[in-house]
Amino acid sequence: MSINQPHPKKVSYAEYLTWPDQPRYEIINGIPYMHAAPSRQHQRIVTRFTGELYTFFKGKSCEVYTTPFDVRLSAAADEEEYLVVQPDISVVCDNRKLDDKGCKGAPDLIVEVLSPSTWQRDRIEKLNQYQKHGVREYLLIYPNEKVVEQYILGENSLYGTPYIYNEENIFHSHLFPEFEITLSTILS
Repeated sequence: MSINQPHPKKVSYAEYLTWPDQPRYEIINGIPYMHAAPSRQHQRIVTRFTGELYTFFKGKSCEVYTTPFDVRLSAAADEEEYLVVQPDISVVCDNRKLDDKGCKGAPDLIVEVLSPSTWQRDRIEKLNQYQKHGVREYLLIYPNEKVVEQYILGENSLYGTPYIYNEENIFHSHLFPEFEITLSTILS
């Protein structure tokens, strides 16, 4: 099976749990997608951003997780769950959503660093699912372009027009206004 070729049948999270840990998969609408190993540039950005978030949230109630970390967006029973994602970074502020398997329900903040093999899924399918399931802030990082798109869930439960940042800007989180970061420290 190629990296982007879906599995031949719809699978649930319960079935997914019986698979070996490697390779890693996500399940979107019952279709599993295998992950390729990310690039060094991708991992550098994830590590730097995670470090900034970890420092900011240290001693606070929110927790920061990096992939591999299962996020079951719909919070359905495992045998009925057909949507499991592994965001590059997840911030969860409601510890009732956390269990030994990961997060059951929408994290507050999700960050995805785009890769050639996943950018369409991150930019279209996952963006729509994150909006539908109430992820309040979603960041897409374009490593080659050195750009960050920030989606904020509005009162109408829809993402508005994204805010666009480049490496010369200071990023400000909508959910956590005290969290700001000079993007050149992350994207360079």
